[in-house]
Amino acid sequence: MKILHLLMYPLNGSGSGTYARKLAEKTASEFTQDAVAVLCPDGSMNEIKGVKIFDLKMPFKVAYTGHPNWPNCKIYSELTNEEMAEIIQSFLKATTETVEKFKPDVIHCHHASHFAWSSSFIRAIFSINYIVTIHGTGVLCASQDRRWVPIVRPGLNDAYLINAVSGDTKKWLFKVFGRRLNRKTRIIPGSVDLDTYPRTGSTNLIDKKYKLKGKKVVIYTGKLTVRKGVEYLIRAAPKIKGEVFIIGGGDDKERLMELAKKLKTKNITFTGYIDPRSVEEFRQFYRRSNVFVFPSIWDEPLGLVALEAMASCTPVVGSKKGGISMAVKNDQTGYLVRAKSPKQITVAVNKILADPELEKRLGENARKLVEEKFNLKKIARKFHDIYSQAYENSIKRKKTKALIGPKELERERREVKGKRVDYI
Repeated sequence: MKILHLLMYPLNGSGSGTYARKLAEKTASEFTQDAVAVLCPDGSMNEIKGVKIFDLKMPFKVAYTGHPNWPNCKIYSELTNEEMAEIIQSFLKATTETVEKFKPDVIHCHHASHFAWSSSFIRAIFSINYIVTIHGTGVLCASQDRRWVPIVRPGLNDAYLINAVSGDTKKWLFKVFGRRLNRKTRIIPGSVDLDTYPRTGSTNLIDKKYKLKGKKVVIYTGKLTVRKGVEYLIRAAPKIKGEVFIIGGGDDKERLMELAKKLKTKNITFTGYIDPRSVEEFRQFYRRSNVFVFPSIWDEPLGLVALEAMASCTPVVGSKKGGISMAVKNDQTGYLVRAKSPKQITVAVNKILADPELEKRLGENARKLVEEKFNLKKIARKFHDIYSQAYENSIKRKKTKALIGPKELERERREVKGKRVDYI
């Protein structure tokens, strides 16, 4: 079986990019008889073992909420009509060319986007079934800019299956695109490769680089955009009894750095965006941190960064927003706090920092939950079953392509002629 992933972002720097990259990689390694490919921007800059990469040529860089690899990109909800037409045409052209070259048996489209519309076109022409993963920001864009709804909706209607990464994302999808999608929508959460984020390991690299010996460490990793709520972690920092590291890049970075300067915080370090080639430094931060803070102020679909921290036995303090509560359980894997509340962040973080036994218990529970419910190996097998079902369904569709056979058509012609009715 040949599986093609369609991704509108690079394979690094965003949750959906990480999701698609790791799923493609795990599918290729677990099911060696299959061929796996990804069509994505900046494809020539990425490599995945066992996966073929096709480069998506875009007329200009554009994202839903920004992207650390594209600091000056356009925003989908702000495009002109002409820019919308140009980007949609470029995606359709790239999809068609890739399908003709790779000849996939099934397509996995990421985001409720115009890629879903392209997939619907491919299904009609090539009889290739596709599934769509709803990551959240595509639905956000459609809710902000209704021009996208009639473009994306046909792509969702024609999908073999839709999977939302959380229950909240599923509800939001129905609110924007309609409840008729319910019959084909399932919840399959984001996942973590446990081999990539082991329970234990060295932290010498960052201990030495940032002089962390004997210090308590609190981290945030992810895009620096207003919706991520990092501002409230910064406002909490002066009263947090540990070093706070903000890891990532984005269009809100300068404002956040100015805020930290204005508050005269002495315990915050902005590391910037960590290059994927420095992945070991990234992993060591997860292992070394005593608490991971996830202060989103919007209905976050789930948040792979929180799962990565939990896989590293790190407790999470997260906002009561969206799908975060799927992973963060009060007094079990961390603590949920009210969004936009520096005070609640401070109290929850300091409670964990002050009690090593509590930190250990929460961290162990966090790892256990990821192993049980967010294990990439298990999730990849679920998707492979869906790919197989979609492929088998497309084979049946090809066999029954003609709605009326030649014999039936001739009989209809005779009947119409006998009744002296014009046959059109």
